[in-house]
Amino acid sequence: MPTSFDQSVIDEFRANGGKVGGPFEGGDLLLLTTTGARSGASRTTPLGYVRHGDSLLVVGSNLGGPRHPGWYYNLLAHPVVRVEVGTSSFEALAVPAEGARREELFAYVVRAVPGYGDYQERTRRPLPVVVLGRAEPAGWSGPGEVRTLADKLLEVHTWLRGQLRQVRAEVEAHFAARAAHSGPGEPPAPGLGLQIRQRCLAFCQALEFHHVSEDEHLFPGIARHHPDLSDVFGRLADEHRTVARVQGELAKLLAGVHIADPERFRAELGAMSEELEAHLDHEEEALLPLLADVPWPPERLRPTP
Repeated sequence: MPTSFDQSVIDEFRANGGKVGGPFEGGDLLLLTTTGARSGASRTTPLGYVRHGDSLLVVGSNLGGPRHPGWYYNLLAHPVVRVEVGTSSFEALAVPAEGARREELFAYVVRAVPGYGDYQERTRRPLPVVVLGRAEPAGWSGPGEVRTLADKLLEVHTWLRGQLRQVRAEVEAHFAARAAHSGPGEPPAPGLGLQIRQRCLAFCQALEFHHVSEDEHLFPGIARHHPDLSDVFGRLADEHRTVARVQGELAKLLAGVHIADPERFRAELGAMSEELEAHLDHEEEALLPLLADVPWPPERLRPTP
């Protein structure tokens, strides 16, 4: 739970379109909602931010204390966060900056808000600089207007495919950069960095949520009206388990802050990609015709006129 002070700031922020008084008056403030690393519960924290191009930067200063703040550990475990700025909100992918980029961005932040330099002087730990960017994969535009459950399923599949393509492209770019390096300077680090880890972890968590939702809600609902398709749903469930096994191997490699075995990660990612693409193709072939006349959102979720 937020402290009573933080909760008062959160309430004032939401009641006044992002404007607050007191120590935050006149500053750039956002609300960051993370998922608890251990509890799985939502946690909202008011934080100062600095705009950097299309992204927002937040710093894990913890007022110069010896440990990173709790929200930082939360976003390492669950990289997709919710950001509220002014009257708008959006889902973001949270990626801590590394190496030279962290130094560059921290200097940028300190030029905008010198107080962060004071916090850094109080502690030996490098203050994390976290980049908050839109969670959608590059070039994401969705499949068009969503009117039916078939459209919604296709939208989710398109998002998953886009995320997977982006993870694979970032991994291949890392290997290509190492192969092409001839100096001067150091080649890219042999392990894979936080950008790839965070995006892949976000993808794996979204995929798991999607499959659990299908297994527990979508498939049983359709099966009640189409008992003749029990074999189809049995095969789809088997495919979910196959994808989950490969996904589990990826999860083991993502357990640390850095991916220490990039060659194995690359192989496991390739295996999951093949399994998932075949599964999505089969699922669309089987389900889209059945869902084409089911309106989305369901009546109970539609806003009252």
